[in-house]
Amino acid sequence: MGKLKFILSGGGTGGHIYPAIAIANELKLRFPDADFLFVGAKDKMEMQKVPQAGYTIKGLWIAGLQRKITMQNMMFPFKLISSLWTSRKIIKEFKPDVVIGTGGFASGPLLQMANNLNIPTLIQEQNSYPGITNKLLSKKANSICVAYENLDRFFPKEKIVITGNPVRQDLLEIDSKRKEALKHYNLDPNKKTLLVLGGSLGARRLNRLIEKEIYNIISKDIQIIWQCGKLYYHDYNHFTDRKIVQVVSFIDRMDLVYAAADFIISRAGASSVSELCLVGKPVIFIPSPNVSEDHQTKNAKAIVDKKGALLIKENELDATFEPIFSNLVFNEDLQKELSENIKKLGKPNATKDIVEQIVKLIKK
Repeated sequence: MGKLKFILSGGGTGGHIYPAIAIANELKLRFPDADFLFVGAKDKMEMQKVPQAGYTIKGLWIAGLQRKITMQNMMFPFKLISSLWTSRKIIKEFKPDVVIGTGGFASGPLLQMANNLNIPTLIQEQNSYPGITNKLLSKKANSICVAYENLDRFFPKEKIVITGNPVRQDLLEIDSKRKEALKHYNLDPNKKTLLVLGGSLGARRLNRLIEKEIYNIISKDIQIIWQCGKLYYHDYNHFTDRKIVQVVSFIDRMDLVYAAADFIISRAGASSVSELCLVGKPVIFIPSPNVSEDHQTKNAKAIVDKKGALLIKENELDATFEPIFSNLVFNEDLQKELSENIKKLGKPNATKDIVEQIVKLIKK
């Protein structure tokens, strides 16, 4: 093999960007002199996150369709044509060996053009229920790496490989970091710790729940690390009480915060679910109902159906949170069962397995 070239595209949310960067990093380990180019949507967060990770990115003028008639929807055909044309130009100039898409608006036109130009394409689908872009692209893609079973309802069966989702490698060794973690967060080793994860921007409904239940939780001799998101930090920061509650907008050491936690309350985005499978702690999922196709509920149910986690729907929180949480805290058999079952669903070698599929495409 001569010098290899890869184009990767994923964006819109961290759940699409992070896997793309993880795949690029793993490819770089395998092929240190390879060239990499990312393609994203012009005004989305990948335009910052990808350069921070050390890669070059080009932006397409693209956005998704809104559900109602808006100015943006009227612009959509022009944006699509512009993005297809730009994608064609980028591919012709860069001459990639493989094009890899991890979801998000920009991956649509890019992979469509790669398929038209007969360049091998690989899709990495994080969710248990694929979005419309990947469903359309799957017909011509060469390989589709997925994290959940039964996706042959949406994708051609012969192209599917179950690899799992790429996750941070530093999460594989958290058991040995417990002592360091308790010290880092200044936690009391004799108390149990609840970790609340609302995603990078935060989740309003999750924050309201903790605000309502905080004294009830503390009364069970529990300390809390509450990641409320940067949009809500100023609303909840006053709950910080050095010894018992720590309110943070963002967590930079996920490995340590997971190592410190005894219980976790989390949204059910695909990358969070994959991380929590590796972490193996008792989890209560509270899926966001405001995502397309209700992805999060489906992601969580895939774990809950195998007795690996608990699930509470947003509209049932007021009635059921207290009894479900209390039972979890005081029922050690349940904690053990959930931990063991969720851990069985973890796929620690996902990134390596995806790269294996990419190597197969190059050899073909």
